[in-house]
Amino acid sequence: MQNPYEMLGVKRDASADDIRRAYRKLAKTHHPDLNPGNAAAEAKFKQVGAAYQLLSDPEKRARFDRGEIDAEGHEAAPHPGYRDYAQTSAGQRYRASGAPPGGASGGWDPEDIEAMFGSMFNKTGRGRAQGPERGPDEHYSLATSFLNAINGATTRLTLPDGRVLDVKIPHATEDGTVLRLRGKGGAGRNGGPPGDALIAVRVTPHAYFTRDGQDIRLDLPVTLSEAVLGGPVEVPTPGGAVRMRVPPHADNGTVLRLRGRGVPAHGKTAAGDLYATLRITIGKPDAALEAFLRTWQPEHPNNPRQAMEAGA
Repeated sequence: MQNPYEMLGVKRDASADDIRRAYRKLAKTHHPDLNPGNAAAEAKFKQVGAAYQLLSDPEKRARFDRGEIDAEGHEAAPHPGYRDYAQTSAGQRYRASGAPPGGASGGWDPEDIEAMFGSMFNKTGRGRAQGPERGPDEHYSLATSFLNAINGATTRLTLPDGRVLDVKIPHATEDGTVLRLRGKGGAGRNGGPPGDALIAVRVTPHAYFTRDGQDIRLDLPVTLSEAVLGGPVEVPTPGGAVRMRVPPHADNGTVLRLRGRGVPAHGKTAAGDLYATLRITIGKPDAALEAFLRTWQPEHPNNPRQAMEAGA
């Protein structure tokens, strides 16, 4: 696997936020749902997910930086191979007297030393023990609705091999979030534990809600009479409809706030607010309204375009 820093296109001293932003950008670009039938994009998506899984874990990232694990998260060989050892000055004593370096006739060949000690200590040719090994992590994607991501939900995901996972989506989940299901990945080797399932969540757009950090925004249609006279109107929120009072003489584009009706609180983050932008709608043709406007003379005439320069 490629170096995870190179895979995400970040420097080794990148912050956690830099790594998260790089991952989300690449995950969206190569997401299988946006590249149907593109095997290369799907493979890139999995590689990007694996790189983020390693670098987003502070402990694993530190161990990788120290060379204790490789890019796949496997333990690095604790000692150099016997070939490397035999070719150092410390291994000279295992050669026959007068034998030149490299294992000439009559001397110990480093391959013989490695094979002999490797069989004694049950080592592979790479110097790694054949003991229990953790299974690989597996990467999947899951599409969920905007409201499920805001309010939380449990969604069933069917894997290519027929297995079914019940995925709990926490409330306030952001698009691109990676959920970890421990022990639901690939099978371990030689009695080792299974890996994890890493699930990238893709939040589908809502018809009228949009998320802005912890806040929710929407355009709220109001009638001409509601804008002019004011009064209570019903406003949809992710948690259900609530009543809000529109002030009299509200202009089109007026923004009203409902405190605490945005994204629910999570962790140390407080609940957000909902911002409703008023959009005045005339509706179907109304003969009475048209007749009134033809004869209506406002008490304080107003030209809303007065401040606009001609031709600007």
